Amino acid sequence: MSALSHPPCFTVSAQPPFALRRSLAARRSVLGLAAGGLLAAAPMAHAQASGEAEGAEATLPVVTVREQAGPVAVPYAGGQVSSGGRIGLLGDKDFMETPFNTISYTDKFVEDRQAQTITDVIAATDPTVFSNGVSGAWSENYSIRGFSSNSYDMTLGGLYGMAPYYRTTPEMFERIEVLKGPSALLNGMPPGGSVGGSVNLVPKRAGSAPITRLTTTYMSDAQFGGHIDLGRRFGDSQQLGIRFNGVYRDGDGAVDGQEKKAQLAALGLDWRGDGVRLSADLYHSDDRVNGVTRGINLAPGVAIPRAPKADTLLNPDWSTVHNKDKAVMVLGEFDLGDQVMAYAALGASRTDYQYNGAMSAQVLNAAGDFRTSMGQLAFEQKKQSAELGLKGRLQTGGIRHQWALNATHYEHKQDDYGRRSVPGADWTTNIYHPVWGPKAPFAAPHIARTQVRLASYGVADTLSFAQDRVQLTLGVRRQQVVSDSFNVANGARTSRYDEGATSPAAALLVKATEHVSVYANYIEGLSQGAVAPMTAANAGEVFAPYKSKQKEVGIKFDLGEFAHTLSLFEITRPSSYTDPVTNVFSMGGEQRNRGAEWSFFGSPWRGVRLMGGAAFTSPKVTRSTVATSQGRIATGIPRLQGKLGVEWDVPAVQGLTLTGNATAVSKQYISADNSLWVPGRVTYDIGARYAARIADHPVTFRATVLNATNKAYWGMPLLSSLALGAPRTVAVSATVDF
Repeated sequence: MSALSHPPCFTVSAQPPFALRRSLAARRSVLGLAAGGLLAAAPMAHAQASGEAEGAEATLPVVTVREQAGPVAVPYAGGQVSSGGRIGLLGDKDFMETPFNTISYTDKFVEDRQAQTITDVIAATDPTVFSNGVSGAWSENYSIRGFSSNSYDMTLGGLYGMAPYYRTTPEMFERIEVLKGPSALLNGMPPGGSVGGSVNLVPKRAGSAPITRLTTTYMSDAQFGGHIDLGRRFGDSQQLGIRFNGVYRDGDGAVDGQEKKAQLAALGLDWRGDGVRLSADLYHSDDRVNGVTRGINLAPGVAIPRAPKADTLLNPDWSTVHNKDKAVMVLGEFDLGDQVMAYAALGASRTDYQYNGAMSAQVLNAAGDFRTSMGQLAFEQKKQSAELGLKGRLQTGGIRHQWALNATHYEHKQDDYGRRSVPGADWTTNIYHPVWGPKAPFAAPHIARTQVRLASYGVADTLSFAQDRVQLTLGVRRQQVVSDSFNVANGARTSRYDEGATSPAAALLVKATEHVSVYANYIEGLSQGAVAPMTAANAGEVFAPYKSKQKEVGIKFDLGEFAHTLSLFEITRPSSYTDPVTNVFSMGGEQRNRGAEWSFFGSPWRGVRLMGGAAFTSPKVTRSTVATSQGRIATGIPRLQGKLGVEWDVPAVQGLTLTGNATAVSKQYISADNSLWVPGRVTYDIGARYAARIADHPVTFRATVLNATNKAYWGMPLLSSLALGAPRTVAVSATVDF
C-alpha cells in the first residue's frame, strides 16, 4: 500500500498481546513508524515501545511490526475497532486526525458478534445508527443520523456498485468503516442518494502468518452453517497473498415460517512489489429468504394494534426474495518518486433480483384483520465502477500540503420486470392468527429499462500548520449525472436527464493536546433525483438531483485505551412525499436533522471492553407539500438512542468472556402528522465465549441470546408503516484454527 495515502498495514505481536493493552504513546509509536517511514515502506521494521502501564508494568516489550496493509489496521485497545479508516479521497487516516465522525469495525468484532449482515455490525453499539430490528426483510434497513441509508450505497474498496445489492454477509471483510454525514467530496455521489453517512467495506488480505480457520454456526430455530477462511503469502519476500472466504448457511429462522439461506465465495489476491501494489477481488453471493417480512399499513382511522407474538410472520409464508450478486475488482498503486503516488481501480458487477409476495398490506379494523395485495418484482442490473487518482505531499514555506485529486465513474444498466398486483392472489387474514392461501406463480412482464451514469472530478488539499497541530482541509467535487429511460419494446430512448452540480467542502482539525482533537466541518452531499415508486400514480417519473448540507463540530478524546467522541451536527436535505389522496409522488419538501451524539470505545479497565454511547436527533420536516406534516418530526426515526456493549474477561476462569448488549430507543412516529407512533423499546443481548486450546489448536466457542426477553415490538420498515422486530434468537458458533 502506498506511503502517501494507503500506507503499509502493520500487524503487531508481543507478549502480552500488544493490540489489546497498550498506552497512547505506544499506539502513536506504531502509527508514527507507519507515517514516518511512509516513503521507505520497508517490508519489516522493529520498534521499541515504552511507557507507563497499569499496575507494576513500567515498560512494554519489544514490538515486532510487519508490513501488511496500513496503520489504520492497527486495532485500538480491545481489538473491536481499528485506529482509523479510509476517508475517501483523503486516504487512510488515524481517527484522531480525521475531521469527521468515523468508526472502523474489525473482523474480530464481526466474528464475536456472530453477525450475518452489515446492519448487525454497524447498528449494534453506535447510537446514531438505527435499525428497526426486523428479521428477514427484502433488504437491509438502517439509518445514520436520522436519514435512511440504502444498502446499495455501500462501497467495496472505495468503489460504488461492487458490494452485494440488498444484503451483504460480512465474513469476507477485514474492516467495516462508517463515516457519518454526507460525503460528496470524499466519495462522489452515491447511486442511491444516501446522505446520513457512508459505509465502506475493506476486503480481507493474507497476513504474514498463514491462516486456516473453520467456523461452524447455529441460529435458532434450525439454521446451520459454516465459514472457511484461508490465507497464505508466497515468494521470497512474501510478495503474493491469497485469501479465500467461503460461507454457507441454511435453515429455519426464529420467525415461524421464515427460512434463510446464504452462500458466499470470495477470493482476494494481492502483490507487493518495489513501488507497486496490485490487488484483485472476486466474489459470488447468493442470498434467499422464504417468508419475507415486508410490513403492513393501517387503514384510515385504525389505531396501532397490539403487537402479536414476536415470532409471528405477517406476510405470506410462501413469499420469496432472492438476490444473486457477483463482482470482480482490480486495484493498482504506483509510487511516482518519493512524494507522489498514482492509483487506479476498476470493477464490474451483476445483480439478479426476484421477489414474489406481499406488495402492500393494510390493517382494516381494531380486531387485527388485514388484507394483503400480492405483487411480483425482478430486475437485472449490470454495473461498472472506476476511480483514477493522484496523491502527494509538498511544502510551501512553513505550510505542509497533502493533496489529492481523482476522477470517478459509475454506470449501471437495469431491466425491470414486475406487476403491482397478481389477479386472484390477494388474501385477508388476521395479524394474531395469520393463515395464507396458495403461492402465486411468478410471471412478471418486462416493464422498464434504464441507464444511469455518474462521473465526477474531485480535488482536495490538507494544509498543516504549527507542526501539524492545525490542519485545514479544503476541496471541491464536480459531479455529472446522466439518466436515460428506454422503451422496452423497441429500445428507443424515451427520456433523458443530464445535469451537473459542484459540491465544496471544508474541514478544520486542531490537535489541542496529544489526547484531544477538536474539529469542525462543512460538507455537502449530492443525490440522484428520486424516482416515483411503482406504487405511485406517476410511477417511474425521475426527478432532478438534489443537494444536502452538513455542519458539524466535535471533540475527540484518546486516553490511550479508551476513546470518546462528542459532536453536534445539522443536516438539511430536500425530501419527497407521496400524496395519500392523489397517490402522486413529488419533491418540494425539506427535512432538517439536528443532533448531538456521544460515543466511546476501548478498554477502560483491564479485562473490560466497552462500546456504545447516546444520541439525540431531531429530524424535523421544515418544508412540506402537505400542511399537516409541516414542522413535524420525520417518520420512522427515534429522537433518543442509547447503546452499551460490554465484554468482561472472567478472572477466575482463563479464556472465559461474558458479553452483554443493551439498546434503548424512544418512540417513532409512523404518520406524517405525528398522530400515530410506536412506543420506544429496550432490548438486551447476553452471551459468553470461551477460548482454549484443544489438541494444540486454538478454539473459540461463542453463544449469544439476542432479544433475551423476547420483547414483541413494532418497527417501521422500508415502504410500509409497521413490522415486527426479531424475536428471541439463539446464536452459537465454534471456531478452530488449524
